[in-house]
Amino acid sequence: MTEHEASTNHPSPAELLDIARDIAVRAAAFALEQRAHGVSVAATKSTPIDIVTAVDRDTEALIRELILAARPDDGIFGEEDATRIGTSGLNWVVDPIDGTVNFLYGIPQWSISVAVVEGPPSPEEWTALAGVVVNPVAGEVFEASAGGGARLAGEPLQVTTEVPLDRALVATGFAYSLERRVGQAKVVADLLLRIRDLRRLGSAALDLCAVAAGRLDAFYEAGLNPWDHAAGALIAREAGALVGGADGRRESADLLVAAGPGLYEELHGAIAAAS
Repeated sequence: MTEHEASTNHPSPAELLDIARDIAVRAAAFALEQRAHGVSVAATKSTPIDIVTAVDRDTEALIRELILAARPDDGIFGEEDATRIGTSGLNWVVDPIDGTVNFLYGIPQWSISVAVVEGPPSPEEWTALAGVVVNPVAGEVFEASAGGGARLAGEPLQVTTEVPLDRALVATGFAYSLERRVGQAKVVADLLLRIRDLRRLGSAALDLCAVAAGRLDAFYEAGLNPWDHAAGALIAREAGALVGGADGRRESADLLVAAGPGLYEELHGAIAAAS
């Protein structure tokens, strides 16, 4: 038994990963099947362009049911339903469909993200223990456990290294608040003159996994919610990425930056200079 297990009496990160993987894969199959039957907007959230579908809600309901069947004393913090307060000290942070607009339009870049953390459901306070991100359309399952590395289909993931900023392929995302987009557009306009190219793929969770897999050199975004990156940030870190926020703090709604060593500092500085 590790020191961590002895001090908490929780399952090991590897054991929690097994549970998270099973839940995420089952939820992915459900969402993919529902997508085949068609999808429409059920409601809007923060702004008229910030949408939710019935499948978002139904998928989260399934995830919550599966979590409670396996871990009835844990808390659950998700996008579509109220926070469930647990008693175990563990919290599940879930995004039933990350990339809902892609999901709505049939763009095959959306995901199910399931993470379990120790501590409160706040990125600046929690310790991520296990995370799984599934792209149902591609059939890809990205996963990581604390100290156990990151994998895709059982193969280890590794971020790109020694990539200078002017050779970096960088991804980002944009807020649903039009006011916030003004500042984001300013940063993008400056960065486009300093990097190889920019991508906006539509799922922060998959963007972080792409950094872990070396498909992207870096990812940054301001305005993310905890469920957008709980699993993906752990997967990126376990693949060797540096992940952090503004002014040397942990990632938060203010900013998340993920990249390999060296590039991380360069990109972080460029974002700060452009902001």
